[in-house]
Amino acid sequence: MQNFTTLIIWVVVVGVAFAILWRKGFLLRVANYISETREELRKCTWPTVQELKGSTTVVMVTIALLGAFTVFVDLIISRFISFIT
Repeated sequence: MQNFTTLIIWVVVVGVAFAILWRKGFLLRVANYISETREELRKCTWPTVQELKGSTTVVMVTIALLGAFTVFVDLIISRFISFIT
């Protein structure tokens, strides 16, 4: 019975919040935003599978090189600090 009461309270709270948002026009603005976003996304040119694979490869190689550089610099700095101390 307590779970049912809690459920009814939440339904009322969500209903009131929905009514307030509807009355103030927030839901209409959200709907307009979504429709305008969909319209703009239709205008976009999407990459082909080959272009996507090439871009993914470039990103993965770049991440690997930056990771190796970071490890190398960290190793040099830690050796230098251990030499000083």
